[in-house]
Amino acid sequence: MTTPESRITAWLATQQEAMLAELEAMVNIDGGSYDKAGVDAVGQRVKEFCARFDIPVETIPGEKHGDCLRALVGGEDGAGASGNARTNIVLMGHRDTVFPKGEPERRPFRIENGIATGPGVCDMKAGLVQNLFVLAAFRQFGGAPGPLVGLFTGDEEIGSPEGRPVIEAEARRARVVFNSEPGRPTGAVVTGRKGGVFMVMDITGKAAHSGGNFEAGISAIEELARKIQAIHALTDIPRGITLNVGLVSGGQSVNTVAPWAQGQIDLRYIHPEDRDDIMARIEAIIAQSFVPGTRATLTIRGEFLPLARNPGTEAVFAAYQAAAAESGFATMGEFAGGCADSGFTAALGAPTLCAVGPVGGKAHSPEEYLEVASFVPRAQALARAILKLDAAGI
Repeated sequence: MTTPESRITAWLATQQEAMLAELEAMVNIDGGSYDKAGVDAVGQRVKEFCARFDIPVETIPGEKHGDCLRALVGGEDGAGASGNARTNIVLMGHRDTVFPKGEPERRPFRIENGIATGPGVCDMKAGLVQNLFVLAAFRQFGGAPGPLVGLFTGDEEIGSPEGRPVIEAEARRARVVFNSEPGRPTGAVVTGRKGGVFMVMDITGKAAHSGGNFEAGISAIEELARKIQAIHALTDIPRGITLNVGLVSGGQSVNTVAPWAQGQIDLRYIHPEDRDDIMARIEAIIAQSFVPGTRATLTIRGEFLPLARNPGTEAVFAAYQAAAAESGFATMGEFAGGCADSGFTAALGAPTLCAVGPVGGKAHSPEEYLEVASFVPRAQALARAILKLDAAGI
């Protein structure tokens, strides 16, 4: 006698070539975060795939960035639920990449010795493909213990400025969230992540000739340098707090006292309560003029919340770990310094597991790679984990 699990996992076992074909098509489409047309072109692939399996897809338009897509398989959708009702099983992923226009032309998708490469191949187009095939499997063979929602967003790499409200709305009705960011090179999934705040400080000084009228000038670049030193001094490695000014610009010419300067700040932290403390210290540094006469402003351009472990996370991880063993591989839980949309869902109480996608590494670089042999087992593990939710009490 066959079961939904046996039918689902057997079908997934036959789908590696189809998965790779879909992945190739997605990787070879431009899709940087600020390329709305490109991200939406990847979204069109998602829609076409879902249409082949009669999976309805709702489009939540993005004004500046890629649309959010919401695919639904089976059950009584909790989208209209009131109060604290949480029914939906959410498979989440983002379609945007960090790469500039034309990157797929320069280095298109390829496979060599079991390793796939190309822009966004593991971060995270492979995760999108995995989610699509898991949705299709449940659509064909049933067995899901609740409504399955595939959420495909378009701006994660820049902090989800438009995607975050959609993600948070989904989290409020989510029974559980699986975020298919790439599995770690060790094969582990991610059970905790840092939060991050991405900021810009703009400094105004006063221009003057650096030889003939030096005293009349007020150097914004000197002020920037002093602020950078003060901001970097806030780093506290034992607490998991790091500050990095990663981009600087400014000045008018080499023989002009700099009338303006800019620095872009990356803050990472582990504990939610540390965020406000460090931000208050940064704001005090911005408000202080180390060089008299300078003025500065601080703008937050993007922010991620930490993925904090909780009892729900532990239960989901235990279910996934058992599902992985049944799918032929062992996995552990890792903490990651990088940020992801999973922090938003966890912060709203949805039990969340991250990095359940196929295994890969070196994301955001020309050496980004995907282990092809991990595609099917990771898809099977995700499906099995979903089938274990009732027994796990999730």
